[in-house]
Amino acid sequence: KNIWRKAKRLKPDPWQVTIDGMIEETIKIDASDLIAQLGDQEERLYRHRCVEAWAMAVPWTGVPLEKLVKFAKPAAGAKYLRFETFLDPDIAPGQRQRWYPWPYVEGITMAEARNELPMLVTGIYGKALPNQNGAPLRLVLPWKYGFKSIKSISRITFTDERPMSFWEGLQAKEYGFWANVNPAFDHPRWSQKTERLLGSGDRVPTLLYNGYAEQVADLYADMPQERNLFF
Repeated sequence: KNIWRKAKRLKPDPWQVTIDGMIEETIKIDASDLIAQLGDQEERLYRHRCVEAWAMAVPWTGVPLEKLVKFAKPAAGAKYLRFETFLDPDIAPGQRQRWYPWPYVEGITMAEARNELPMLVTGIYGKALPNQNGAPLRLVLPWKYGFKSIKSISRITFTDERPMSFWEGLQAKEYGFWANVNPAFDHPRWSQKTERLLGSGDRVPTLLYNGYAEQVADLYADMPQERNLFF
């Protein structure tokens, strides 16, 4: 609960973001300039579902991720986006723990990135992102478990190889690459059939794709509807 105090070490302005990989030209740009290049920001109220079976609704401010894809001009062969956070143990002492594969990395497919739902986020509750919430730039993927929504992004790489995400590399049997919310597939150590709402403490049924099936189910229609798609 005191993470906000520890997060004060982070200095989110200025903040360089590198966009590289299978694109026309490597881009190095300040986060604020990047968002300005991507156009007007918008506020969206999204459900947020943690893999640990709690949930809340969050008003995010940012830009659709598909705008970043267009801005980067990826090659036709690019299939994935790899996201990487900063690496600086002086700011984040936990990164000195060598048994973790720092920096934090996440990845999604190009088709997911071009969907209407994903956002590059700069704000929450009508204000700039606090450090502890991923300042200055984070990803939001509302139909996936929260660990996929990487914080404090410093690098975005377009690639034709599927990235190994942070938690997948540590414990692939518990935290998979896809991590789509589905009440029918439990975590190995707890049920995903219900979720606890922060604030009220009420326990309610978990929704398929966290309630966004209409927008994203087609992304996976040609894939086996098996466990590895939903954890």
